[in-house]
Amino acid sequence: MFLKDAPWHAPAIAAEVRARVSELLLAIERGGEREVRRLSQVLDGWSPPSFVLDAEEIRAATDAVDPGLAEHIAFAQAQVRGFARAQRETLRDLEVEPLPGVTLGHRHLPVRAVGAYIPGGRYPMLASAFMSVAVAKEAGVRDVTACAPPRARQGLDPAMIHAIATSGADRILCLGGVQALAAMAFGLCGAEPADMLVGPGNAYVAEAKRQLFGTVGIDLLAGPTEIAVIADTTADPFRVAADLLGQAEHGPTSPALLITTSEDLGHAVLAAVDELLPTWPTREVAGEAWRRHGSVAVVPDDAAAMALSDAHAPEHLEVHVAESKLGAYHAGLRCYGALFLGAEATVAYGDKAIGTNHVLPTMGAGRFTGGLWVGSFLRTCTYQRLTAAGTREVAPAVAAISHAEGFAGHARTAGLRLAAAEAGA
Repeated sequence: MFLKDAPWHAPAIAAEVRARVSELLLAIERGGEREVRRLSQVLDGWSPPSFVLDAEEIRAATDAVDPGLAEHIAFAQAQVRGFARAQRETLRDLEVEPLPGVTLGHRHLPVRAVGAYIPGGRYPMLASAFMSVAVAKEAGVRDVTACAPPRARQGLDPAMIHAIATSGADRILCLGGVQALAAMAFGLCGAEPADMLVGPGNAYVAEAKRQLFGTVGIDLLAGPTEIAVIADTTADPFRVAADLLGQAEHGPTSPALLITTSEDLGHAVLAAVDELLPTWPTREVAGEAWRRHGSVAVVPDDAAAMALSDAHAPEHLEVHVAESKLGAYHAGLRCYGALFLGAEATVAYGDKAIGTNHVLPTMGAGRFTGGLWVGSFLRTCTYQRLTAAGTREVAPAVAAISHAEGFAGHARTAGLRLAAAEAGA
């Protein structure tokens, strides 16, 4: 039963966005840096002598950042780096000998160059620098180019420059939108040609990543940010309402869903939203998102709550239930981007400073992928090494299967080695 029902997933990328992005990418591929500069001037009113920030600009920005904010940025970076490092340590290289004379293994190798897009349109997303640049560096990526859009035709916010630089970027470009993604993919305007593009952005940025996939790798395709909260009778309705509105402030198409086993709590949260909104600091955006994409669903029990949540596969999932039930929810929930267990955990912690990554799957993609993490920047590459004894173990099966498939040449390569191995026995 829904006390308030609204569309969960935002509409798919509009045809006009797809067509416009295709047009822009083709123009940049043909026109190179000159076309990037033209588009930056037309779309952002920005055409500096160089899009790449020099060392003096970065020093000046760092000097302009409030020391207290700089300390908080350093704290957040330390948490993100620490968790990424711990994750990296779980990814071990492997070598086994399954048969006499046969050695198989894999290595986790970082990509060489990454282009990181740091959003800065509606809000300067300082934390996105930690999540992409710092994590890529922890993975061992040699070269990271970071792009962020100019704000109000004035370049980058000093705090944004500081956050990107101290996260470890090898260069910073003040460049936004499709032209930024293209510059990083094609190696224009001072960017190193990227092997991989990462980072969130608006519909045009997401579509540019989709169309560039194949030319480069990407992390994931992200739509408007999402939050779902599962709550029972123990939940604080004002805390739940605040968390729903807090994530809805990202944009007017951001879905927010409450799933509750208590109809009374559902009504209480609706009332709390109405009470909070008039003085909510971003009420114009958050209020529109709640009106258009806010939902409250009442379900009969915990199992139904988990099933409904998994069906939505929300980007962010908070669980505000009795402490005794948190373990069951942790074990039972399967489809989400990031999970926040207990009333003290909130999306804002994960978005900004606690250490987990905030680049997460949306629009149901949590059913088949996780979010950006240190492993996203690693390629698991296998190898094999054999002796003549190994060839005697493997070659007969390889030759037989190859003949059955019609690959006589494959069979011959195995047969040549087998004959040599047997001759040398």
